[in-house]
Parts: sequence; C-alpha cells; structure tokens
Amino acid sequence: MEGPMMNNSKRYNQWTAMFAVARASFRSITRNPSAIIFSLAFPLVFIVAFGFINGNSIRMDVGVSPGSDTTGMIYRSFSKVPNINHQLGLSEKELEDKLSKGRLDAIIKFDSVREKGKPEVVEIITGKASGEKGMFVHSILNNLVDKQNIEYYKLLSLNVDSSEYEKALMTAEPTELIESKFNGREHKMIDFILPGQLGFSILSAAVFGTAFVFFSLRQTLVLKRFFATPIKRPFIILGEALSRIIFQLLGSIVIITIGHYVFGFTLIHGIWTAIEMLILSALGLIVFMGFGFVVSGIAKSENVIPPIANIVTLPQFLLCGTFFPIDAFPKWLQFISNALPLTYLNDGLRRIAFEGAGLLDISHQILILAIWGVVIYAAAVKFFRWE
Repeated sequence: MEGPMMNNSKRYNQWTAMFAVARASFRSITRNPSAIIFSLAFPLVFIVAFGFINGNSIRMDVGVSPGSDTTGMIYRSFSKVPNINHQLGLSEKELEDKLSKGRLDAIIKFDSVREKGKPEVVEIITGKASGEKGMFVHSILNNLVDKQNIEYYKLLSLNVDSSEYEKALMTAEPTELIESKFNGREHKMIDFILPGQLGFSILSAAVFGTAFVFFSLRQTLVLKRFFATPIKRPFIILGEALSRIIFQLLGSIVIITIGHYVFGFTLIHGIWTAIEMLILSALGLIVFMGFGFVVSGIAKSENVIPPIANIVTLPQFLLCGTFFPIDAFPKWLQFISNALPLTYLNDGLRRIAFEGAGLLDISHQILILAIWGVVIYAAAVKFFRWE
C-alpha cells in the first residue's frame, strides 16, 4: 500500500488546491455587497471628503463697512486674496449682528485720506465669535499694510524731485491699521460640534433602528400576527415611530444637558432653546425614519441592511457639517452638501442654540426637511413590504 499512497500524494498538487480555494473565496467576496461597500466605497468617500480639506480651502467671510473707500491700494490688494468672501452693501447694524452670531469673521473699514503724508486708515473689527478666522484676516491685513508701508518709506528715502516720483509717492501712501474688538458671544468648539453630533445620532438611530426593526418584524412573522388583531397598519408604524421618537429625544436631552453644564454649550434662551432644539430633532427623526423604511423594504436579507444604510448615512455624516464646516469643500462638493437633508438639520440646530433663532427664523431649513420627508415617504410607500 505504500507505493499507491505515495503516487496519489504526488498527483495531489497543493498549489492547485490553494488557487481553487482562492478563486472560490474571491467569488464569495464579490457576491457579498457588504464586503464591496466597506472595502471600496467607504474608503473612497473618506478620501473625497478629507482630500479636499486643507488650509488653502478655508473660507473667511468679511464684511466691508458702508462708506469705505474701495479705491485704495490696501483694499485692491485685499480683494485679490483668495478664499475671502467680501460682503458689501450691508448696514453697520447688519454687519454687527452677523459678527456677533459668527456669520462674519471680521468687519473692515477702509478710510483713505489723500493728503500727502497722511496715512490711509484701515480698521478691522473682530468679535468673540470670530475665532481663528478673525486672527487670519487680521494677519493678512497686517502683512498687506507692512508691505505697503515698506514701499512707501523706500520711496520717501529717495527724495527725488520729479513729477513721476511725486505720483509714485502718492500711490504708495502710508497706511495705519487699527484693531477693534466687538463684544459678543464667544463661539466655542462645542457650539459647532454638539449640534453635529446630535444630528449624527438622530440620523443613525432613525435609519439603522427603523430598518432593522421592521425587517426583523417581517422576517419573524410578527407583522403577520399583528394583522390577525384589530389594529390597523398605520397604527403599527405610528406605535413604532412614537417609541423611537421618545427614546431618541431622551437621548438628545442627555446630550444637550451634558454639553451645556459640563462643556459650556451655548443655549441662548436657556430651556426654551433646548425645547426648540428637541422639536427640530423630532422633525429630523421623522424624516430620517423614512430612509429606514426604504432600506428595510429594499434589503433581501439582514446582512444587506448595514451596507445599504451606510450608503444613506455615511455621505451625510461627512458632507453635511457634522464634523467640520462644509465651506472647507470646493464649490461643486458644497452643492452636493447643500442638497442633503442632514445639512439643514445641523444648520437649524446651530442657529437655534448659538444665534437664538426661533422655529420661524429657520423656516427655510424646516421647509427643506419637509420636502425631503415628502419625497422619502413616497419612496417608502413604493418599496416598503409588510410580508
């Protein structure tokens, strides 16, 4: 028996077997949607999101005070600085209101005096809400002023008696930079982070929770048993929705309370601001549950739910101002961000908390969420399956 066994072992090729196992395993992976999504799609989304965020893409919003002389050298140089959005035509009151709410990083006044030897006065006004961007604007202006003054004093030291020299001297003109501080609310990091994390929590709970619950109820025939009782189908959904809303709002209360008392999260009008945040959170939760209904209707098995749900949630986590401002993205990516519903929930929560806006003041954000709600529930009616 020793001979035949040795011959059989020689005929059995270990490499061939290994490649056969590899081929079978590869087929299994390519047929698994979860593997494709997590290994390819998600990394690409992260690369796209973070790849466009760098120091050169940070936008600064600067208001130009009414009556400013926009013909001076400093203004012309400042207007050519990239990534600075100049807001013209606003009154002093409007500029100060935006600066106090963090919608402007600085206000600049350009008062040019044309008399020989008299400096051009440039005043920059920043507030507590300006943060690092206000310092960036000040640094840019300071560099421009220093450069202008160096050129002026170089010409002045020449002391040449000619019309061309006098013209160049008037063009260079000395400049004085004045800095003023506007008393307003300090915009802390927690004031940006907490509303984004609240939106993150609401979207996750609504999509994943709804999708898994209703798929499980359908697969375990619980829904079928419900049909044998007098309860009507809409009330089944309402019951599940109500329990989810109550649970998520309790979680939101915990997040807001800890954020306010432990980390100093700003609530302009105290408990009333928190109540308005909870009302908006409830609206967002109802809208996002529609995505969960669609996912549970599309999914053929429980293993498919996570990748499909992440296709819905991950782009919104990264592109909707959850972790960082969307103005860090290029224009075309901002267009996508502004089309997604989580952007408007996050923005509405931040405006209520820090700016003291009421629900009527964020009617635009509420309208966009409502439109998304109509669209997604129309899709849910089409895809949702009871059995």
